[in-house]
Amino acid sequence: MSISNTPEGTPALSIRSLGKRFGENVAVNGISLDVPAGSFFGLVGPNGAGKTTALSMATGLLRPDAGQVWLNGIDVWAEPLRAKAAMGVLADGVRLFDRLSGRQLVTYAGLLRGMDRDTVKERTDDLLRVLDLEDAGNKLVVDYSAGMSKKIALATALIHSPRVLVLDEPFEAVDPVSAANIRDILADYVSHGGTVIVSSHVMDLVQRMCSHVAVIAGGNLLAVGTVDEVRAGASLEERFVDLVGGRGNNEGLSWLHTS
Repeated sequence: MSISNTPEGTPALSIRSLGKRFGENVAVNGISLDVPAGSFFGLVGPNGAGKTTALSMATGLLRPDAGQVWLNGIDVWAEPLRAKAAMGVLADGVRLFDRLSGRQLVTYAGLLRGMDRDTVKERTDDLLRVLDLEDAGNKLVVDYSAGMSKKIALATALIHSPRVLVLDEPFEAVDPVSAANIRDILADYVSHGGTVIVSSHVMDLVQRMCSHVAVIAGGNLLAVGTVDEVRAGASLEERFVDLVGGRGNNEGLSWLHTS
């Protein structure tokens, strides 16, 4: 099955019984979910919930112990080249080639995808401009701030115009103006047929930005559906706290009181 002939109704991403453990620690506990094509899908959970591990397995970066993953109907682990050709990935914690300039890094990403040099140059110029990195384009990535590094990594995920974007904490360390700009870019991408899967622990952002959401904690899938279905009349943050639990007791901090 070719990417261009994916049957209508095929999920952008299908996960079945996906599992991973590290020693005695179960990081992802047999989760299954479908991400509808053309959706803006949020994966939310507390720190250590298993979000990054799940996304790493879904994008072919980390081999699962159990389960299967399909992207646009293509088995990610049986046909990794075909699957990865259709996805753009912003992974958390994966180092960039930071001794390249920003322009060189994005250009390199495009050439690795087999794109012709003229197209790569045109798209690199566009991405540096819209991500407000034009002035930093010739600066080494090692000298970028954390927010600038996040934006240049996003540019490398976008350069080949993928059908599915998988973004792990894309707004972390990004300033509010840049974050708003990135949200506009992603919303436009979805409105023209793309699918975005984004992990975050910022509930308000996910509620405003996403059409669908999954809640994961302790490696388990606790809820999945449209944002309205999951939040069930409450705010997403309130529903998240109800599902995840563990809200702390702040008694005993009377020494913080100033009066």
